[in-house]
Amino acid sequence: MAHVLAIDIGGTKIDAGVVDRSGEVLVRSRIPTRAGAGDDLFGCVATLVEGVLEASSVRPDAIGVGCGGPMLAGGIEVSPLNISEWRAFPLQGRLGGRFGLPTFVDNDAKALALAEGWRGAAVGERDYLAMVVSTGVGAGIVLDGRLLDGAAGNAGHIGHVVVEPGGPLCACGVHGCLEAVASGSALAVELGHPAAQAPTEIRERTGRYVGRAVAAVVNLFDLRLALVAGSVALGFGEVFFSAAREELAAGCGLEFTVGARIIPAGLGVDGPLVGAAAVGLRGLGILEGVR
Repeated sequence: MAHVLAIDIGGTKIDAGVVDRSGEVLVRSRIPTRAGAGDDLFGCVATLVEGVLEASSVRPDAIGVGCGGPMLAGGIEVSPLNISEWRAFPLQGRLGGRFGLPTFVDNDAKALALAEGWRGAAVGERDYLAMVVSTGVGAGIVLDGRLLDGAAGNAGHIGHVVVEPGGPLCACGVHGCLEAVASGSALAVELGHPAAQAPTEIRERTGRYVGRAVAAVVNLFDLRLALVAGSVALGFGEVFFSAAREELAAGCGLEFTVGARIIPAGLGVDGPLVGAAAVGLRGLGILEGVR
C-alpha cells in the first residue's frame, strides 16, 4: 500500500504527517508558521518532517504538499501571499533534494478539492467547488471529474474575486477582494483581535461575502455543490453558513443554478493533510476519484 508524507503549509501553521492510501492519517505533527528568512522557514519545515519520519513505522513513497499560492505549475516556485518570506521559493526541489522522494506540490485549496472527492463530502460528485476560508481564502474546482489546474497551476483563486468594489486593499493590490474582507488575517486587522472572537454580525457578513463569490463561480461553471472548510468558516458555524446560503440563492437566478448547495467540507481537521496526500497520490498516478 502506498504511503505519502503529507505537508500542509499555511500562514498560521504547518502540519506534516504520513497518510496511507485509504486516507488515514497514521502519524502527524504541527508547528506554528514562524516569521523569518525563507531558508529559516524551510529549516523549520524540514525539522518537522524529520520528526514525523522518525515517528512513522513506514517509509513514504512520495511527498505531497498543499501550500498557499500563487505558484508556478507543480510548485517549482511558490510565492504564498500569506508567507511573505517565500517569494519564488523553490519548494519542490528543496524538499525532494532534502528527503530523496518524488515530490508533488499544489495549492492547498486545490488539494482540499482532491481530498473531498477522494474521501470527503464530494465522493461520487463530478462537478463541485471546494473552498478554504482560513488565514487566506482559496478554492479548487472540479469539472467532469477533473481538477482544474489552469495555465500556471493557479486555477481557483476565489479569494481574488471582488465582492466589495472599492473595499479594503488586498495583498494582491486590488481593492475589495474576498480575501481582503473574509480571511482570518483581514478580519483580525479590522477587529483588532483574532477572527475567532468576531461578533455575530461579522460572522454573518463574512458568510454573505463568501456566498456572493461562490454564486459567481456556480454561475460560471454550472455547479451544484460548494464545500467550505477552514478555521474561519467552520469556526463561525451555522451563522456563517446560513448567510452564505442566502447570498448564494440570491445570486443564482438561472434555471441551471437554482438549488445549488453550500455545505461544510466533510473531512474536518484532517482535510489539509488528506489533501496534501491526495496531491502526492495524484502525482504518482494512483489517486482514486478525481483526476
